[in-house]
Amino acid sequence: MENDRQTRHGEPPPPTLPPNARQPINRCNLPAVILGSLSFQRHPVALEIDGIRDLHAGLFRMLDGLPDATERAQRFMDYMTVWFLLEEPEEAGSMPDRKKPARIKANYRRLVRGWSFDSDGREGAVLKRWVESRFGLLARHHAGSLLERGGECYQRYLYEGSRGLYATNALESQLDLLYAYCQYELARAHPEQSHVRLYRGINRIDEHEILERAERSRYRVLLNNLNSFTRERERADEFGDYILEVEVPLAKVFCYNQLLPGLLRGEDEYVVIGGVYEVRISTL
Repeated sequence: MENDRQTRHGEPPPPTLPPNARQPINRCNLPAVILGSLSFQRHPVALEIDGIRDLHAGLFRMLDGLPDATERAQRFMDYMTVWFLLEEPEEAGSMPDRKKPARIKANYRRLVRGWSFDSDGREGAVLKRWVESRFGLLARHHAGSLLERGGECYQRYLYEGSRGLYATNALESQLDLLYAYCQYELARAHPEQSHVRLYRGINRIDEHEILERAERSRYRVLLNNLNSFTRERERADEFGDYILEVEVPLAKVFCYNQLLPGLLRGEDEYVVIGGVYEVRISTL
């Protein structure tokens, strides 16, 4: 509808998600071409990974009866521990091997903390591949450009993602439930809010894939399929000479620091699902 209106008024439609940035199928209630578009940034709707809320309906009914966010966070972590047997790896099928550290100990919290320390590391590869699978948005960068699918950097990305999942206990399913819980908490805390304003420090705008320059300080860019931002502008200037400011749909927030105690390193860090965004660039 929005594209049609702009075309009738003689303006070009906003850039959509390029074909080489998306997969034809995903495990979400919207296809990648929609959820990754500029129109989605402007007019977001709730995103749900197939079957997660139904499978864990009992958890969310329990959370509904708890008014305190701290208690809900503790109950969620307890639920994750029990459901995924996080403290009983042998019950989940782990075969202890003293020669090699057991990957069964990898869990959602360690994965997100690993992302916070190095988004181009093994944990980052697992998370980016999870976004590809669930939302259909292809990673654009991981320790180098991933645009050349047959290149060494892309092959290393695939290897790191596979190695990070090997011998783990339903790690991607843990991420599914973490995202669902994040969306539950955001909807409960901000029932009338659709976006959150976030910031990212950069050194050059050409660090990102520019699709179009909208006006002097506004650009339409294609972000990587998973990105870190901060809610505090003052923190963003620690990471670059320019500030990238963006209105992020709450539906695209994968997790944030205050969701669970000690989840992320940065006090106001938000991990955001990518796609096409209109952003504003400003100086310090």
